[in-house]
Order: sequence, then structure tokens, then C-alpha cells
Amino acid sequence: MTRDTRHGLQVDTLLRSFIEDQALPGTGIDADQFWAGFADIVLDLTPVNKALLDRRSVLQDKIDAWHLARRGQPHDHEAYKQFLQEIGYLLPEGSDFSIETANTDPEIALVPGPQLVVPITNARYVLNAANARWGSLYDCLYGTDAMDSLPPRGGYERGRGARVIARARVFLDEAFPIAGTSHVDVRRYHVKDGRLLIDDMPLVDPEKFVGYQGDPRAPDAILLCNHGLHVELVFDRAHFIGARDQACLADVRLESAVSAIMDCEDSVSCVDAEDKVQAYANWLGLMKGDLAESFEKDGKAMTRRLNPDPVWTAPDGSATSRKGRALMLVRNVGHLMTNPAILDAQGEEVFEGLMDAMVTVMIAIHDLRKIGGLRNSVKGSVYVVKPKMHGPEEVAFADEIFTRVEAALGLPKHTVKIGIMDEERRTSVNLKECIRAAKHRVAFINTGFLDRTGDEIHTSMEAGPFSRKDFIKRKAWISGYENQNVDIGLECGLSGRAQIGKGMWAMPDLMSAMLAQKIEHPKSGANTAWVPSPTAATLHALHYHKIDVFKVQEKLRKGGRRAYVDTILDIPLAAHRKWTPEQVMREVENNCQGILGYVVRWVDQGVGCSKVPDMNDVGLMEDRATCRISAQHVANWLHHGIVSRDDVMDALRRMATIVDRQNEGDPNYRPMAPGFQGIAFQAACDLILLGRQQPSGYTEPVLHRRRAEVKAGE
Repeated sequence: MTRDTRHGLQVDTLLRSFIEDQALPGTGIDADQFWAGFADIVLDLTPVNKALLDRRSVLQDKIDAWHLARRGQPHDHEAYKQFLQEIGYLLPEGSDFSIETANTDPEIALVPGPQLVVPITNARYVLNAANARWGSLYDCLYGTDAMDSLPPRGGYERGRGARVIARARVFLDEAFPIAGTSHVDVRRYHVKDGRLLIDDMPLVDPEKFVGYQGDPRAPDAILLCNHGLHVELVFDRAHFIGARDQACLADVRLESAVSAIMDCEDSVSCVDAEDKVQAYANWLGLMKGDLAESFEKDGKAMTRRLNPDPVWTAPDGSATSRKGRALMLVRNVGHLMTNPAILDAQGEEVFEGLMDAMVTVMIAIHDLRKIGGLRNSVKGSVYVVKPKMHGPEEVAFADEIFTRVEAALGLPKHTVKIGIMDEERRTSVNLKECIRAAKHRVAFINTGFLDRTGDEIHTSMEAGPFSRKDFIKRKAWISGYENQNVDIGLECGLSGRAQIGKGMWAMPDLMSAMLAQKIEHPKSGANTAWVPSPTAATLHALHYHKIDVFKVQEKLRKGGRRAYVDTILDIPLAAHRKWTPEQVMREVENNCQGILGYVVRWVDQGVGCSKVPDMNDVGLMEDRATCRISAQHVANWLHHGIVSRDDVMDALRRMATIVDRQNEGDPNYRPMAPGFQGIAFQAACDLILLGRQQPSGYTEPVLHRRRAEVKAGE
């Protein structure tokens, strides 16, 4: 590794070269301005960052001591709440206010719909996510278990295809009813005098017709809109489906992933300059619009690029276009981690959150300077999701970071919009004040059950053993947490200005279950929710056609707040603990298997997000959040004597052999058994055995250290 000095900063040459030679040209910012501005930010804000982390530790020590002093006594909720107030953990709630965020794009403010989260280091995944703005309903119904069965092997099966077409027409009847007939019976769609006629009958709501392509007498495509989401009917009598359809309808395409988070955090493994450059380069390609990825599929060479904006003829005869790509947000890392890519004047690693803020916003200037072409934001905004913040002080610090970044880069104040992840306990119990701390920037709040549970366990580690994970989900605190997030978001004026989001569906192969369950997210008043794939985005979009989210939000707002801090402060401890040894071991093994399946790819291959088979071989999308909850849960049971260290090590070894079997088809996989001496296996052990000592129970310090160890040996 070589370093170049820039305004007192020691910058890895690889990163320096990328920033100066690739990222800065075209922004209007020269290298000296960039490095001088960043050096000042590092000098001024590093002490603040350190002080905030110290504050986390001080509060945690006080909470640990409180529980230890009352070990064996019944939990006194009121005394506990008062104690949290006294130490400044639980803050007074201020007066009512509304956020003042301006210039948010329609996808943020006005269009409820699915949101993808994708590791930014994988260019193919990134392009798939960006292009997932539109998806084929026919393909998604046919190719998944959405209709309660999987497609047969081999070619197209006409009986299944007929069921798909019938299901799609039911959707059309629900979202776009026709006066006097049904889409099932229609033989002709055409446009006359600016009106859509369907077998000469109009839509019940003619305003839902937005445009068409081709000859109005026999259009190639018709564009409809319901609850802000578009649907395209594609006609092609030469297509193998359209040829057999009485209306020549060949496909129904849905506007799907309205927005997508390009993730620099929990779903990636970025431990040095090489990794950071890979992440930043993909973000640069997205913001410039020239990202491309070549690969081989079914024996054919293919190149994937960003989709253009499709154009239709509007009812009045003018041209009208719609976005061809999801609105892209970028998730920076939180306040905790440093990275060796840049050292400060004292030779210490720079806080990675400061680096991410400066570099990702600078790169986004390429999009801000566009006047046409493949634009991301049409409102001149940059959307940064900020994770793992603890309370209003840390949100205020994030606001200060971006104020300084804007000044250094010559951007108007509040160009950067912040997404606040409500995934740490101290943020949940002070959510209103967290939003207030960034009221000019807030474009997004989102609940994250897994990280939130991981922090719940770590914060209350000394309170006693926690329930089994499935039972933690059933406790009152989690519904209180989810409900309060929506209610406070509405109280603070986010409706029509910002997103209120819900968490991930973790089982990408189980689409039937997702269709049955994930409708609860728009029903809860959330105007977005995370999905694991473009296919899931298209299917989840169906829910937003069924539910008018803004009507739900209005009803909730009139009903007042449903959940208060008291509910959220209920600690999900195991009250009775009538577990059999088999139940205990099953829980531990399940946790260990998930940890190992994820960590072995993270440490050995640098894969930060992957589909990890569980003990029943059901593929689960895993990132650091799922790893955090599993590691903290076993650490809690180990600490309170539910299991012994020997029990845990035996479980880890047994599960390692299962994970080895599940990865037999991966040529890059390094088996853990029979020696159990590999760095990845040791990392999994560290996450559990040293879990209590990890700051807030985070996995990053262990994983980064062990991944760097692997890279050093390669």
C-alpha cells in the first residue's frame, strides 16, 4: 500500500487516484478544493464523533450497572423509566412541529411503492435494482410460487400460463375497472379522441388512462395509473402469449421498485481502499449514467446498462415520459467505524462515515449538473440513508456533517436529504426529537426489526436471558415500536413530504407467503417497504394498488398516537423459561448456523449480502443485521448460563459441517470442518464469545478485522 499526502491527510493512492482522475472531473470541483474541504471536516468533526461514541459507552455502562444492582429482583418499569430519564437516555419530548424538507422527488413524497436495497459493490445487482422500476407481472407470477406452486421444468406450460393471465386480469379489474364489462372478456383496447375505450366502454375512472404507444386504433402499449403507480399493457399479436390472447395482450408491466437504496453499509464488505473504490466507482457510474456490466447468461454474452425513460403519447396528443429507473438513494455507514483508506494528520484512521458523506455527495454532483438524459433526482436533491444513529445528538451530528459537506462542495444548504434508520433503541424512544434534529433534511424514516432487536438485547444484556427469537417478535414492544414509528412520522408531517418505511422480506423464494403477509406494511401506513429482489418488487407493488396509503395515513393521523415509550421500554425477557434441553439447543443451533452461513462468505470472499440456507434449507437474505441479532442472542444466553461455552462451541462445529454441505457447489468456498481453525470460523466464534464487549453489539469490528486478516494473507 502506498499513500499520498493531501492537506495533511494520508490517502491510499488507489483512492486518491480514483477521486482525482475519475470522480472529480465533471463536477466543477478541483482536487485542492476537495481535499482542503475534507481535511477541515476531519479536523473539526473527528473529536465530536469520538465524543458521541464515548457517550454511548457511558450510557451503556450505567444501564448495565442498574440491572446488575437489581439482579434477582422483579423488574420495576417506572423506576427503570425514571432512571433512563435521569441519565439522559430518555429525553423530554418537545412541542409539535412539521418537517420542512423541500425539493423531494415524487418517488419520496407522493408515490407509495416498493423499495429495493442492494449491495453497491456488485455492479450487476446494482443495475438490476436501478432497472427494477418496471417489471413483468406475467413473468413474476409464472416463475415463482406466487400462485402457490412452482413452474414446471422445461418450456412454457400453457395451463400455468392461462392461470397467470387470469390472475393478471383479476388485478386489472380491481385496479382499473371498466364500465359495464371485465378485462377477462375484452377483445379490443383502443384510443379515440383522447379517451381509452375497451370494447367501446370507458374505464370507470377515465383519468387513470395516461398514455399509449403506436397506432391509437391498435396500440402497442397503453399506460394506466392507480394510486400513483403506473401499469403498462403490452400488445403484440406476434408474441407467443399475445398471439393466443383475444385482445393480443402479451404482458402486463408494473411500475415496481419506485426507489432503491445503493448500500455502502450492512450488505457490503468494505474494509480498505480497494473495497471503497469498488463501491464508489459503481455509485459514480450510476450518477453519471454510464455504468455497464458484461456477463454471460445461457451461453450468451450480455451487457447490462441503465434503462432510458420510456415515452408515450398522452391523451392530449403530446409526448409524456416516465422514469425508467428507480430513484436511487445511497446508504452511508454509521458513526462507529473507521477505515484505513485515509489517515488523518495524527496517523489515525478517518471515520468512514465522514469519508462516505464527502465522497458519495461529491459523486452525486454529476447527477445534479444534468439537464437531461438519465437523471436520478429531478428536484436537485441527494438522498443519503444514515443508519445506526443513537438518539437526537447523533442525528444532529449527521445534519452537521452534511452541512459541512455542502459548504465544502459549494452546494446549496439542504441539498442532501437524510433517511433516518429507526433501528437503535435510543432513537426509537426519542424518535420525535431525532426527526426534529434534521427537520430540514428528513426524507425517510424506516424501522429495522433485526438491528433494533440486536440493540435491544445488547442494551439490556444484564437484565436477564431473552426469549427465543420467534417469541421476541410476538412481544408487545415490537408492535409498539412499529406503530410509534408511523404515528410519530405522521405527527411530524412526513405524509406527502417523505417516506415512512418498513423492513425487509427476507425469504426471496417464498413469494406466495410474501403476497399474503407483506400487504400489512401499506395497511400500517407505511408508504414504502423493503424487498429483496426485482421480482419481489413487482409482486409487492400489487399491494399498493389494493391499499390507498395516503387514505390510511389520514385515518391514522386523526386517530392519534397508538404506542408510547412505555410499551417500547418493555424488555422482551424470558419470564418463565420452561424450555426443554432440545428447545434450547435448537435455538442455539439455528443462531449458529445463520451466523456461520453468513460470516464464512463475508470473511473469506468479501460477500456482504447473500442468500443463506437456514437449518431447513430455506434461503434467507442475510446481512450484518441478521448476524447481529443472532450473535447477541447466543451471547445473552451464554452470559446468563442458559448454555455453556462448551455447548456453544459444539453447536458451532455441528453447524459448520452443515454449512459446508450447503456450499458444496461453490468453487470459491473454503470448508470449515474438520479442523475448525479457519479465520471465518474464528470470526463466528468471536461474534458470540466476545459479543458482550462489542460496541452496541455491532458485528463490524470483528468482521472487518478478520476480513483484513484474510486479505493480508492472500
